[in-house]
Amino acid sequence: MSSDISQQLQRSVKMFVNYVRLERGLAETTVAAYSNDVERYTEYAASVGIESFSKVSLSNVRGFFEVLASAGLSSSSRSRYLSSIKHFHKYLLATNQSTTNVTEAIELPLSKRHLPDALSVHEMNALLHAYCPSGIQSPTNTPLEIRNRALVEIMYASGLRVSEAIGIRQSDLLFDVQLLRVLGKGSKERLVPMGNQAIKWVQHYQGTVRPRLISTKVTDDVVFLSVRGRKLSRMSVWTIVNDAAAIAGLTQHVHPHMFRHSFATHLLEGGADLRAVQEMLGHADIGTTQIYTHINREYIKEVHTLFHPRSIKRAGKK
Repeated sequence: MSSDISQQLQRSVKMFVNYVRLERGLAETTVAAYSNDVERYTEYAASVGIESFSKVSLSNVRGFFEVLASAGLSSSSRSRYLSSIKHFHKYLLATNQSTTNVTEAIELPLSKRHLPDALSVHEMNALLHAYCPSGIQSPTNTPLEIRNRALVEIMYASGLRVSEAIGIRQSDLLFDVQLLRVLGKGSKERLVPMGNQAIKWVQHYQGTVRPRLISTKVTDDVVFLSVRGRKLSRMSVWTIVNDAAAIAGLTQHVHPHMFRHSFATHLLEGGADLRAVQEMLGHADIGTTQIYTHINREYIKEVHTLFHPRSIKRAGKK
């Protein structure tokens, strides 16, 4: 932060960032977002002559959001800033660095939530079969194709984030109960079903390919390894998914997080309970999972339109 910002403001921000990192155990990307938002807010506060957060007024907070709006920030970006700053002022109040929470009266219009990109079941099957299309025992399967097939199978079967997939360790694979132990955001652990196909391909990869890739003790417990015997990088997973999409002939832009979106969408379209899907995705708030129900409603509306005797598309047919 700028040297023009008072030591008291800087100390409050540093204490808050340490709090969300150490005491709340949030993921580093989340900590970085909080830090960025609060630092920008602090810079604004200093620019209007504030030297202590105990002196911040409601008009100061509103002024900051007016600056964000005039700078062209979207409603969703401003909502993120508001969330960060509300958490910051709650922390200031709890630690006696202020006597009131001036953000309580601040609300922004709810931003329109974009529906997550998801593949259809047919498209996902084509993507999965891009690697080793002739089956698990085909002599034409290369070692890296087997690894890639095992990776995409488990990402879809268990609804994994990229960071979760590349972080899987041998001890996380609970084959006897068909469960995968996943370390998610904020170091929160959850158990997710793997499914027969994913188990089959992962075990095949473990038995035929992985022993050839192990090169150091540092990664001897990591499941998915690079050709150098290291843990796969996020960029490697992007490449694996993009190559699969090209082989499958998919025309839309495909990214690794679509496996997670498709996992949730297909479960809900099949009639899965929302709270069960919430648990499998590792969402702390069911509201995060409920965005997928919008996709499910669209599917239900489509079925109704096509097949109900009084639907629009069937009206007029004799």
